[in-house]
Amino acid sequence: MKIGRYEILDEVGQGAMGTVYRARDPLIERTVAIKTVSISLLQQEGADAESRFLREAQSAGRLSHPNIVTIYDVGEADGLAYIAMEYLPGATLRDIMNKGPMPLDLVLDTATQMAEALAFAHEHGVIHRDIKPTNVVVTGQRGRVKLTDFGIAHLLNSDHTQTGQMLGSPRYMSPEQAMGREIDGHSDIFSLGAVLYEMLTGQYAFDGDSLPTIVYRVINEPPIPVVSLRPRIPAAWANLLVRMLDKNPQARPDARALVSALRTLTPAAPQLPDTLPSNRISPLLPILAFGTPLGIFLLIGVGIIVIDHFIAPPREPVVALTAPADATENADTTSRGEASQPSSEPADAGQPTKKPPVAADAYLTGLDKKQIELRIKRTELLLKYTEQHPDVVQVDRQLEQLRIERRKYLQQQQKN
Repeated sequence: MKIGRYEILDEVGQGAMGTVYRARDPLIERTVAIKTVSISLLQQEGADAESRFLREAQSAGRLSHPNIVTIYDVGEADGLAYIAMEYLPGATLRDIMNKGPMPLDLVLDTATQMAEALAFAHEHGVIHRDIKPTNVVVTGQRGRVKLTDFGIAHLLNSDHTQTGQMLGSPRYMSPEQAMGREIDGHSDIFSLGAVLYEMLTGQYAFDGDSLPTIVYRVINEPPIPVVSLRPRIPAAWANLLVRMLDKNPQARPDARALVSALRTLTPAAPQLPDTLPSNRISPLLPILAFGTPLGIFLLIGVGIIVIDHFIAPPREPVVALTAPADATENADTTSRGEASQPSSEPADAGQPTKKPPVAADAYLTGLDKKQIELRIKRTELLLKYTEQHPDVVQVDRQLEQLRIERRKYLQQQQKN
């Protein structure tokens, strides 16, 4: 199946109006996400629905920021309007929040990255209008946050306004948005406040049995104080949240001021107590438990490599060829911290001595060189990942294969 020039690989998900696919761009060999909507379905939703869908690409396409999804292409093909965008493997913030209240340091990091994305967007005249957990993807080794789906974003300099239309998800929309009034960047701050509230407490800031109930509470009622649900939340957190969820848009901080306010909380974040189970391990203990043996391993590994391959004199291949079979494993045991022991038995005088070859065995030298490269690569990977990382496991397998090949080769040479 193809959409335009893009080759569809599989379906990622479905929304109310369209489908998202993982696809391949054959021109540059890149994996992309393709968001599609039937043009006829768009037309049924209203005269401006098609232009609003395409405005997603126009709005997000002018934003180049590490915390905003990258838009590559937009077009129409075979009755579908589509947007090709950055493919983001990872979990949505909704998936993470479904597990319960989040640790405070993770909450702070996530909220700060979202605020930085909004500050950049607002400074470029773009309002998101639909900040909610499902529109946030956490991807990569370090938990990079990406804001997605600017599908109902509004250009401040656009002649077409959305006044009178209630766009966005009810639990996260601002009061002015719920009333269909004209909005600005402060509306996104309110929505981010509702997300932050839920990250901290595990509960919606505004909830109800029906849409009218939710909308009424968004417009008229403050949420339950966060300290009532998570009593040991620091006062600075609670006060900032109250400002973000103020019913008056002008009383809320703008996105850039919010970034600064969140950053002032950073130094205290790792030591902040919370209401999660009291037997939780301190964040410092896993670091010490992993870092201490890793540091020792690194020092031993680097020392062995330096001594064995840079300080020790080179050994002639003939010694390895005439040594006992267990001596052929000397190079392998160095990678596990075992030192090779020289033989204490004198050579048999009756045995004829072989003359050393004029040149070293090229194949054996190549195997040894590859082993050294793989050991160094393994040490570098262990600096960055755990031993369970697939790259480290792959290097270990390659080292084992080289050890087997070296043993077989030396045994064959001895037979010859």
